[in-house]
Parts: sequence; structure tokens; C-alpha cells
Amino acid sequence: MKTLKNKMNSMATRAKNAISSNKAEGFVDSGIKILISVVIGALLLGGLYALFGDTILPTLTSKIQDLFNYAG
Repeated sequence: MKTLKNKMNSMATRAKNAISSNKAEGFVDSGIKILISVVIGALLLGGLYALFGDTILPTLTSKIQDLFNYAG
């Protein structure tokens, strides 16, 4: 009976320590992941904006104007 009581006390102590633990490893890891994803997303959007602004949209505009500029 004493061994059972000791085991229960030991388990209760371990559970209490686990619950009251102040480790913030999960929060720091999540914050870093979110920060990295935001930076990568901003770089991709900036690259796409530069690509569309300099290369694709002027070509598209000229092709649409040529399409409606017919002599007929």
C-alpha cells in the first residue's frame, strides 16, 4: 500500500511540474516560423510585382492595342 501511495505522489508531482513548466520553446519556434513565412511571402510578392510591372503588363498592353488597332 505504501508503494502505491509513493507512486501516486510521484506521478502527481511529475504532472504538477509538467503543468507549471514555464518553457516557451513552442512559442518561440512558432514565432520564428511565422516570421520566416512572412519574409519569404513578401519577397515573392515583390518579385512578382516587379516582373509584372516591367515585363508582362507593357507587353500585354501593346498586344491588346494591336488587337483593336486594325485598318479595315
